[in-house]
Amino acid sequence: MKNTITRLAIHSFGIMLFFSLATTMTDAQDKSAYTSNWPEWRGLYHTGAAPEGNPPVEFSETKNVKWKVEIPGKGHATPIVWENQIIVQTAVATDKKGVKPASTTEVTPGPTEFIHQFKVISLDKTSGKINWQTVVKEEVPLEKTHELGSWASNSPATDGENIYAFFGSRGLYCLDLKGNVKWERNFGQMEIVASFGEGSSPAIYKDKIFLQWDHQKKSYLYALDKKTGKEAWIVERDEKTSWATPLIVEVDGKAQVITSASNKVRSYDAETGKVIWECTGMTANVIPNPMYADGILYVLSGFRGNAIKAIDLAKAKGDITGTAAILWEYNQDAPYTPSAILSDGKLYFLKGNNGVMTCLNAKDGKVLYSNQKIEGITNIFSSPTASKDKIYVAAIGVVVVVKAGGEFSILAKNTLDDTFEASPVIVGKDLFLRGAKYLYCISEK
Repeated sequence: MKNTITRLAIHSFGIMLFFSLATTMTDAQDKSAYTSNWPEWRGLYHTGAAPEGNPPVEFSETKNVKWKVEIPGKGHATPIVWENQIIVQTAVATDKKGVKPASTTEVTPGPTEFIHQFKVISLDKTSGKINWQTVVKEEVPLEKTHELGSWASNSPATDGENIYAFFGSRGLYCLDLKGNVKWERNFGQMEIVASFGEGSSPAIYKDKIFLQWDHQKKSYLYALDKKTGKEAWIVERDEKTSWATPLIVEVDGKAQVITSASNKVRSYDAETGKVIWECTGMTANVIPNPMYADGILYVLSGFRGNAIKAIDLAKAKGDITGTAAILWEYNQDAPYTPSAILSDGKLYFLKGNNGVMTCLNAKDGKVLYSNQKIEGITNIFSSPTASKDKIYVAAIGVVVVVKAGGEFSILAKNTLDDTFEASPVIVGKDLFLRGAKYLYCISEK
């Protein structure tokens, strides 16, 4: 293919862009250290996979728990890891009451509610000790959240110099690695369909941060200068609520910002915001992240329908709906809330919000196995995460380890005293699990 994406990290298939991180490194930094981090919501490769990772297969409250720390408040944001820091976002209800601010449809403020503190917390990766915690905002949340949602579901991101903590309607905050706020931006109030809550996370590329602001009012894609938070450009989008995070890849030396949403999947020029290509075909309520490897983009959605598409980015120009740029489609058993995994030439995904797994050959869409039940998991809202040879699936009180590869088998069913909405994070031999109450570090002792 003609794709010229910069390949700075290579494994057998899951070649994924982390050019944006490499371009920020100083000469003194060791490029190999980047494989020891989890800098954004779906990891270093944006695929939900950590090919260098090797956490334990079996663990429990009394086995292979290196440390366990209670996290205040409520938040479903998946943590990120940079060097020896783990960064967590949470919303903490205080005992103070305040007046709910007026919405765009109300003339007067709403009833009195509890004030929440929106916190960014840094923990020591080795010990679990809290390094610092910064309250970036205190206010009464205007919107309701679904019983399964939270006011801190957007995951942070880092370029190794700063932390970018996005709280949706509470704004975007740039903090240094010591927890000091350098700048902040407020984008107004989102109006999310059915009070499902917010969830899209920031994406970093070189000197910019990209935010996908899709909701029931006017939707936008923001490109911000990461040093100041000021707009590099903004484009309006014909979209309703979506929760996917933008993906940035380089094609023929040109960076594209790819967004997946209900009306269209679109690719924008990262410098100008101009649409490069687009296609229809997703379902409503798009949540799973787009993924990329070996010149092929993968987009999925599974609410009231099923849509899985593989797109050849070398052929993608203009409206590619129904063209040869769509390499293959598999329109069944698609995930609703959980994102998929792209690893070692295989695409793994769950059906709806259920513990039922399918594995396809990523290049041609050939079914390796389908509709395999993961015993012990019914409803699931976190996304699975893979190491080289294992897949970790976390749900209510259980983390099931599935063997990676073209044949389905369960390696272990591990029970813990918590509920998991955030997704597992793998760094080296450590597995980090952010539950409703605790943050766990699972590692062989």
